[in-house]
Formats: sequence, C-alpha cells, structure tokens
Amino acid sequence: MITVCRIEELPPGESLRITDGVPAPIAVFNADGTIYAVDDTCTHQDASLADGWLEGCFVECPLHTALFDLRTGMPTCAPAKTPVRTHQVSVENGHILLHISVGEPA
Repeated sequence: MITVCRIEELPPGESLRITDGVPAPIAVFNADGTIYAVDDTCTHQDASLADGWLEGCFVECPLHTALFDLRTGMPTCAPAKTPVRTHQVSVENGHILLHISVGEPA
C-alpha cells in the first residue's frame, strides 16, 4: 500500500502520475469525487494517461483518442484494444491510498 497524497491535493477533474514505489507508472484520477487508479501507459502506444482528458469515469489518451473506462480498465473505442490494469484505492484519514494490483488486466 502506497500513500499517494492528501485528498484535497487531488481536486475533482485532476490526475497524478505515480512513479515512486511502483513497478510501472500508475495514474490516479479524481473523477467527480471518486478516486480511480490505472496503469498510466496507454496500451495502444506509449502515452501517459495522466496527461489525458478526464470525462466522468473515462480517460482519453492524449495521443490517439483511445478511451478507457477507469472502473474496469477496458478500452471503449479504437485504436486501443487491450485494457489497462486497474488498481484499488481507498481514502483513510484524509489520505488517498493505492493498493497495487498484480497480474494481467481483467
């Protein structure tokens, strides 16, 4: 488990890219008050999803408009065909905590 930040440091509509203490970069999003975390790299081509556009519980890749559902990691349109791995997050004592998933995306 990794402490990401205080909840007020990640306002709604914003994202963070986590690289310290993780095997691969992870993007953490505040989607209208719900916190999500996914592998940061788009599965279509190397691009940081944390740099993408957040709309509801979806993030659009900044390179080729691939859209991923933050709840499941599944791509919802081309060109991406492979899901990104999702990670469990929780909020405790005002801190966002990241629980790193292992294995293949669902």
